[in-house]
Amino acid sequence: MHLLVCGGTGCRASASDAIVGKLEKELEEKNLQDDVQVVMTGCFGFCEKGPIVKVLPDNTFYVQVKPDDAKSIVEEHVIKGRKVDKLLYRDPETSKEISDSKHMGFYKKQLRIALRNCGVINPESIDEAIARDAYAALAKVLGEMTPEQAIQEMINSGLRGRGGGGFPTGLKWKFAADNKADQKYVVCNADEGDPGAFMDRSILEGDPHSVIEAMAINGYCIGASKGLVYIRAEYPLAIERLKTAINHARDYGLLGENILGTNFSFDIEMRYGAGAFVCGEETALIHSMEGERGEPTFKPPFPAESGYLGKPTNVNNVETYANIPVIYLKGANWFNKIGTEKSKGTKVFALAGKINNVGLIEVPMGTTLREVIYEIGGGIKDGKKFKAVQTGGPSGGCLTEKHLDTPIDYDTLIASGSMMGSGGMIVMDEDDCMVSVARFYLDFTVEESCGKCSPCRIGNKRLYEQLDIICKGKGTLDDLDKLRNLSHVIKDTSLCGLGQTSPNPVLSTLDNFYHEYLEHVNDKKCRAGVCKDLMQYIIDNEQCVGCTACARVCPVGAISGERKGPHNIDQTICIKCGACIEKCKFSAISIQ
Repeated sequence: MHLLVCGGTGCRASASDAIVGKLEKELEEKNLQDDVQVVMTGCFGFCEKGPIVKVLPDNTFYVQVKPDDAKSIVEEHVIKGRKVDKLLYRDPETSKEISDSKHMGFYKKQLRIALRNCGVINPESIDEAIARDAYAALAKVLGEMTPEQAIQEMINSGLRGRGGGGFPTGLKWKFAADNKADQKYVVCNADEGDPGAFMDRSILEGDPHSVIEAMAINGYCIGASKGLVYIRAEYPLAIERLKTAINHARDYGLLGENILGTNFSFDIEMRYGAGAFVCGEETALIHSMEGERGEPTFKPPFPAESGYLGKPTNVNNVETYANIPVIYLKGANWFNKIGTEKSKGTKVFALAGKINNVGLIEVPMGTTLREVIYEIGGGIKDGKKFKAVQTGGPSGGCLTEKHLDTPIDYDTLIASGSMMGSGGMIVMDEDDCMVSVARFYLDFTVEESCGKCSPCRIGNKRLYEQLDIICKGKGTLDDLDKLRNLSHVIKDTSLCGLGQTSPNPVLSTLDNFYHEYLEHVNDKKCRAGVCKDLMQYIIDNEQCVGCTACARVCPVGAISGERKGPHNIDQTICIKCGACIEKCKFSAISIQ
């Protein structure tokens, strides 16, 4: 029997490591440590219900487990063979207990390719990875295929880069292979910076060997002997597990000189980033690895011609690499039958925001937003009404109810005014102000701009300032025209993808929620009650009993009135902190 415990960052933050310790202690006390193995795995994906413990071989799925539950799991399930009912998942619609994850709505429509080993193996054990076919694809490529054949297989698969641009992976490899040089480099982009995104981190934490193997295959295909992983230093667990995996691969002869007895040699080094969002752009990433400022450069030349240290360099992101070994094992024709005509395979999304089932999901390309939000995601929290979903992170756009039946693929999302991006998906409900949402993303972009080009450095700052004026109720109709015009100028003239896509949240909200902008400008109202400058706290004199509780908690003394008499709020002083409405026991204060 195996007890698999989620060891991703999210569950570890909720004491999953303590659960492992308690389980091992209970098993030792019952003298069962040789019969039952406790395994710390990677992320199961169902973050909303973590920490998770999965029991094999019967596939029982326990949710929201606490360290104190270890005793009942061992005594009831392990020893007596009875499921611990209180830890089983309950279907929110039927209230029925579901013990097998295969029958949960969250997993039913998922197809896990990049995430195939996450939550299944111990990521710090190369033996477990090999038992799940790790390095079999590398052996096949080295033993049976020339570099040209291997590249053609990747082209035939139709795999496109999962980092946001969606460029065909096989073509990218071919360009690097065609450029001759005494040294070439393979780079893994693990600089994941989108707000709410944790796809790459989870893959590295749960299945680092798939990325190492794919980088070695890439090196063989393009003629590179050196690999570099550029990872943000804010990912300590991913770094730790990747280091462990690299060392194990070296010990097993799967990295280093003459891999698997062939003439091919390849090794991997780590490079650390300081968390700059712009370093997700491949030329900025390369400059950062070289010790320079993380700023993009004009292309061409592309990295395939002149990249790291001026040598031909191939850059792919973590999720792209995670797909590669299984493509070679199962064949390009197997992979390209999944997904849509122009977007093959699956896509991993970090599903977050106002949604019941927050977590990491992987679905075939072509799955609709409705299926993701309502079937996998379980719908909107607290029965609220769906308002929008932001795909593609700060570079994407906000899609509305009319887009719910839009199939998820690269081209359809762009046509709808958004983009795939690296895979962040943030759901919003009726309580979100879309003008404020656009301002939030612009604030992030302004902070993360490298400042190299004026359209991004200055233009986005002016764009943010106009949004801020509108959120404060000081905007005009002319400001709305300026927003749109400036957004198009920034898109057309910025140097890199960060600036070229930064106005997307503004343009998509202008297109889909123009009425909210008009309300902010003409009516000086925020229907969601988010923009504080457009809110007023009003005391109903008929409901107010003059208890003075509100006046006592007001931090700026904005409330006046006699005891047992009606009170008033001075709107010129009020800072809209909400302390008064929280303290009032008679529902006498409302927001207008």
